[in-house]
Amino acid sequence: MSKEFKYTTRIYYEDTDAGGVVYYANYLKFLERARSEAIYSLGLSNRELLEKEGIIIIVKSCNIEYKKPAKFEDEIQIISTIKEVKNSSFKMQQIIQKETTIISQAVVLLVAVNKKGKPVRIPNLLKKLID
Repeated sequence: MSKEFKYTTRIYYEDTDAGGVVYYANYLKFLERARSEAIYSLGLSNRELLEKEGIIIIVKSCNIEYKKPAKFEDEIQIISTIKEVKNSSFKMQQIIQKETTIISQAVVLLVAVNKKGKPVRIPNLLKKLID
C-alpha cells in the first residue's frame, strides 16, 4: 500500500517562536492540513463524509519525531502515505521536508467514528479511494 499525497506550504511568522523557529506543536497543524488536502484530492471533504456517510475521521495516536528545525519563510512539503488500511482505521506516515531534507516525520493512526464517537467501518466509498 503506498497511496501518496503531497501538500506544500510556507512557514509564516505566526508559526514561529521568538527565534524564528517553528514552534513544535505547529507541526501537528501542518500534518492535519496535509491530511485534509489529501481528502480533498480524492474528491471528498470531511464535511461530506460526515453529512453523507455519517463518519468523522479522528486521530487516535500520533508518533512524531523532530529531526531539524523549520524556520520563518521556509517552504515545506508534507508527503502523506497510507501504509495500512483496516476495517475502521488506517495508518498514515507523514514526512515534512524542506527541499530534500527531512525535518520531521510522523506515524498517525486514524479512526472512522460515528457522531457519537464510536468506531465504525470505513465507508466503501472512502476505502476504495485509499486502499
